Amino acid sequence: MKNKYILVSICVMFSLSLMAQNEILPLWNGTIPNQKKSKEVEEIVSADIVRISNVQKPTIAIYLPSKKNANGQAVLIFPGGGYGILAYDWEGTDIAKYLNSKGIAAVVVKYRLPNSKSLTEQHNVPLQDAQRAIRLVRGNAMQWNIDAAKIGIIGFSAGGHLASTLGTHYNDTVYKPTDEIDKLSARPDFMALLYPVITFTDEVVMHKGSRNNLLGDLASSEALNTYFSNELQVTEDTPPTFLVHATDDKGVPVENSLLFYKALKDKGVPVEMHIYPTGGHGFSVALKNKNLSNWPTQLTDWITALD
Repeated sequence: MKNKYILVSICVMFSLSLMAQNEILPLWNGTIPNQKKSKEVEEIVSADIVRISNVQKPTIAIYLPSKKNANGQAVLIFPGGGYGILAYDWEGTDIAKYLNSKGIAAVVVKYRLPNSKSLTEQHNVPLQDAQRAIRLVRGNAMQWNIDAAKIGIIGFSAGGHLASTLGTHYNDTVYKPTDEIDKLSARPDFMALLYPVITFTDEVVMHKGSRNNLLGDLASSEALNTYFSNELQVTEDTPPTFLVHATDDKGVPVENSLLFYKALKDKGVPVEMHIYPTGGHGFSVALKNKNLSNWPTQLTDWITALD
């Protein structure tokens, strides 16, 4: 009898551990677009934060709140890293856990980085992964207890550039449809941009590292610099946007957010912006900074008010 109770306890503990795991799904079935065989391998370095480079197999990690807490909203998260690495926990999984605590489903996108030697037409690849990711979430919305009309995005730094690229280029055909999922809309219902890279045309305030990593040898292309200057791509259909930046950001100047705010305002797109006097660049949830630590609450208040 005692052995029976032990066996039952082990089974229960095993079941609970499985429930605690987050589902990770590949973005692409079969052939991954714009990818070629190489000897390059994905690298994960865990130090003060988890840094991922040379992404070979893009994925989404699903973080779901309990069904009792879930409000039907979901946010895809694009970590930053200058299009050179992904700050995967700092601007990814930590954000997902916070959103879950507010009843919001979260999806961390491990997107391919354009400096990888495994890629062709590198400048198209992050947007391909971003479009596919939001379509994949929309296609699984019912299964994950998500309202397919309440799916937003959040991006940090270069991840903010990718998010704003998705928010302004969601209708662009950047890859050949592969399945029924690709027939779904890639338009985010809302977006949040944290200290985002926005412009590739303003030489004074652009983040040249992100521009050069994304465009590579094509960094001098006027057409591509204009295409990826997302303040120039805003339309009346651009999703409602939430912006956060620090005035003293020396990595990505605050003017990036100001340019995007003005473009949204001029097109009549609902926009809320929070500019903090200090905070620098790359502050994640800012737990150790009293000046900034309320921005996550400001964000979730804004998201829940969208209903």
